[in-house]
Amino acid sequence: MYIPKVNRNPNIDEIRDFVKANSFAILVSTHNGRLFASHIPMELDTDKEGNDRLNGHLSKANPQWEEFTSHPEVLAIFTGPNTYISSSWYDHENVPTWNYIAVHFYGTIRIVEGEELLEFLKKQVDKHEKDSAHPVSVEQMSKTFVETEMKSIVGFQIKIYEVQAAYKLSQNRDIHNHQNIIKELEMRKDFHSLNIAKEMKKRTLGD
Repeated sequence: MYIPKVNRNPNIDEIRDFVKANSFAILVSTHNGRLFASHIPMELDTDKEGNDRLNGHLSKANPQWEEFTSHPEVLAIFTGPNTYISSSWYDHENVPTWNYIAVHFYGTIRIVEGEELLEFLKKQVDKHEKDSAHPVSVEQMSKTFVETEMKSIVGFQIKIYEVQAAYKLSQNRDIHNHQNIIKELEMRKDFHSLNIAKEMKKRTLGD
């Protein structure tokens, strides 16, 4: 994707934390000669050699998986908070814009089955159930039930070869305008505005 130099984030640890906290993504590949996308959760993990990998699964009824073997090149898109920035917040004439965080992973995909898929499903459920009052787990489910449900999905793993991270957070503004944007965003009090303000503070005020 196009990322102005000032908005690029090369910090892989920060990117990992972002993806783990914003794991609902868009998986883009080709199917029947056209681009095809699915909106699904994906989990960032590491393999035995310590390399980053993305794990996920699709419904078997979703035809996207049918060309994973013949056309393995894929793009996984993760997005976070985003919000409108009014030019009325500047001390000079300018145009409105939009602040956002987005991460693109380019890689090759392979289908996973059996115990490998089961272990991924266990990890995924445990991650998202940990804050539930009465958490469920794959281990609590009957073996027959789990085996039946697994027949209706197709698991995959993406080997990542390129990461692009855009953190567009008004880095091109001077400190006065930057702080005023944060103040205006915090006055809005909605989720996206507050989280963009929080990310902007990290990069200028040390919060």
